[in-house]
Amino acid sequence: MIFKEIFQFYKIGKELGLTRKEIDSVLLFKNRSPLILTLMLIIILAVFAFLFWNMALLFYMRTTEPVYPRGGLYSSISIKDFKDKK
Repeated sequence: MIFKEIFQFYKIGKELGLTRKEIDSVLLFKNRSPLILTLMLIIILAVFAFLFWNMALLFYMRTTEPVYPRGGLYSSISIKDFKDKK
């Protein structure tokens, strides 16, 4: 339905003696709001991508923490072990 109307606009523009560039400027580029919406969408997606990347790095750092040989996240060596060695 919309395409038929666009083709009719082109026919009317040709009958009036307008060039294709003039017809396009009237039909498509008169309203700049889609450009603004597109830029806002790009900015929002960039922010989400940045946040996702940071979260992925944090999860990677959490999963690759140093682990001691026994599999614990903390050392089983205490100060008492050093006091006994003299």
